[in-house]
Amino acid sequence: MQDDARYLKRKVTAGSLDVHPTEKALVVHYEVEASILGEGGGHVLGERKEGQKIIRVKSLSPSTDVGALARKVVEECKLIPSSRLPQVEQLLYYLQNRKSSPVEGKMEKKEKRTAKPRELTPFEGMELNEEASITRVDEYIELLYEGIPEKIRGSALILQLARNPDNLEELLHNEAALGALARVLREDWKQSVELATIIIYIFFCFSSFAQFHGVLAPENGSLRRDQDKAVRKYHGLLSKQEQLLRVSLYLLLNLAEDTRTELKMRNKNIVGLLVKVLERDDEELLVLVVSFLKKLSIFLENKNDMAEVDTVERLARLVPCDHEDLLNLTLRLLLNLSFDSGLRAKMVEVGLLPKLTALLGDENNRQVAMRILYHISIDDRFKGMFVYTDCIPQLMQMLYEHGEEETEAELISICINLAANKRNAQIMCEGNGLKMLMKRALKMKDCLLMKMIRNISQHDGPTKSVFIDYVGDLAAEIRAEEEEEWVLECLGTLANLTIPDLDWELVLKEYNLVPYLKDRLKPGSAEDDLILEVVIMIGTVSMDDACAAMLAKSGIIPALIELLNAQQEDDEFVCQIVYVFYQMVFHQATRDVIIKDTQAPAYLIDLMHDKNAEIRKVCDNTLDIIAEYDEEWGRKIQSEKFRFHNNQWLEMVESRQADESEPYLYDNDNDRTDLFYSADGITPADGSVSPDFFNDLQPQNGDLLHTGDGNDVFDQTSSSPGRPATAYGFRPDEQPFYQYS
Repeated sequence: MQDDARYLKRKVTAGSLDVHPTEKALVVHYEVEASILGEGGGHVLGERKEGQKIIRVKSLSPSTDVGALARKVVEECKLIPSSRLPQVEQLLYYLQNRKSSPVEGKMEKKEKRTAKPRELTPFEGMELNEEASITRVDEYIELLYEGIPEKIRGSALILQLARNPDNLEELLHNEAALGALARVLREDWKQSVELATIIIYIFFCFSSFAQFHGVLAPENGSLRRDQDKAVRKYHGLLSKQEQLLRVSLYLLLNLAEDTRTELKMRNKNIVGLLVKVLERDDEELLVLVVSFLKKLSIFLENKNDMAEVDTVERLARLVPCDHEDLLNLTLRLLLNLSFDSGLRAKMVEVGLLPKLTALLGDENNRQVAMRILYHISIDDRFKGMFVYTDCIPQLMQMLYEHGEEETEAELISICINLAANKRNAQIMCEGNGLKMLMKRALKMKDCLLMKMIRNISQHDGPTKSVFIDYVGDLAAEIRAEEEEEWVLECLGTLANLTIPDLDWELVLKEYNLVPYLKDRLKPGSAEDDLILEVVIMIGTVSMDDACAAMLAKSGIIPALIELLNAQQEDDEFVCQIVYVFYQMVFHQATRDVIIKDTQAPAYLIDLMHDKNAEIRKVCDNTLDIIAEYDEEWGRKIQSEKFRFHNNQWLEMVESRQADESEPYLYDNDNDRTDLFYSADGITPADGSVSPDFFNDLQPQNGDLLHTGDGNDVFDQTSSSPGRPATAYGFRPDEQPFYQYS
């Protein structure tokens, strides 16, 4: 092998470039690779060795031209390529401005002890508006050669990059970055705990992956010692800060007993300061802060301030927690905030709904958690989200466990709200759920529980058919001797059961309900809510042909017209009564009674142009059916439609010519105060409208279509309306509290 060795190849590769930790010198790292080649050029033997060269610049002073010196260093040191001239210049600039090395600065330490310490805020340098970019990493490295604030900013930007695993490999190959970070940590950790913490965090990002451990190994011993010192100093500082905060906040909390002082605190942004402290981990400090926020939250202005600084998001992490007092205080603060609809939405958004549901099993916090859940359940947007938790099964279990005891107000209230959602109602009826509810409600005469059942009964689909087994039980409760509130809920539940196969005639006869319904139609015979439910009940049972005929014979229709006159200013009464007429005109027996024996069609014509869209819709569909079966009323209905459209056109023309102050030719203010008609029931006495014009009208939705062959066809393009929705309890057009005359 010695005979074949002819050539020796030596290769020097430049490595990282850094400053000397104690002297005015640059340190150039390099690698020497020596290879012995055979005659054919093949590799026979090779060896690698790392080394470093120290370039001392003792002449460097504050007046030195750093650029010229850097060029001289690059020219004389063959290990430094010319492309690294900017880095050499930056390192020399750093050495020029470095006050002293750890050895040279012993005398300076005495002066530092008397200097005022800089106030530190942990990780303040990490709150940057600038988004870090891997392409600008060299700019961030340059910041590491400047003052402490710039070093904090530069290291924080590098930390942003290091927290993304995709950037770690590129940072690994940037020797200048790792070397500068190690040097700054070694030299400056005593001057800034914050800076040391950020750099250690950067190395921690590398340590999370085994393939990067080798990079950290050379610096492992010194870094670990520096890290331990920095962490101990940081925790000591943090402990002192928290102790100072506790004392200060206790003082402020006591002073806040005076509302004038509290107002001054509010003007100084006390809410924002307290919410920032919620990020701390000291439980005793958090108890104090949450107590303070709870006290402040009873005032609207403070509550609004809390909404602006993301208080709910900060509180969400405390639910649940092991500290019982802290958890209870946090829930009570959330309860105060949950009166605001926007903050309720925020609670759902940050995931508090399943957390609060889990607390229903905690005896100490169940009541507060349930009250917050009740407030969330008020909003229709969030009722459906309870399906994705185990809240409803827990509530049903609580109802079952109450036995014959009075149900808690919070428990039944949240159940009533949740039952208004279709999917929730289906879950409540699963298994023997509805059976348990009905049995308890009927036995205890519990009005609130029956209100929950009533909400369940309003949903179409399989849930409604489950109630067939309880129709008799509910009908048996419709008696004059029962309390009106109880009858109202039972009757409302029955009225919701729009089930096609149900024999309503048999139900009304067996339980003798017709006299009760007729008596309750008299104005003033009961509270308006109960009378309205009677009307809705009549509309429900009128879907049955035989039942509708039985009601017509009993004189229900005139009673409804009398009630319509008495309640003509109440849109919901009018809408539901008109819907009864709509149901009855489907059946031959009741249709003849309505058309020939009553003035119901005339009332419907007057309501055809009502301001309420729902009333207009039901009236139009009812009148279309009447016009199909009665020619005389058909002409009157068509005449009124023409008169209305004709006057609308005249108003439009005259409005362009007359001042706005002049009265319109036709008053369409929808006033239903008086319902009087001419002899023929519809044609105006002044003869201003001629029936000859009727044939020129374009057919409206639901009108008779004139085919020209003498056979008029009913326009079936409009679908039959469903039963108008009812807002029992109180209606939107009324005040929440009022007295009935």
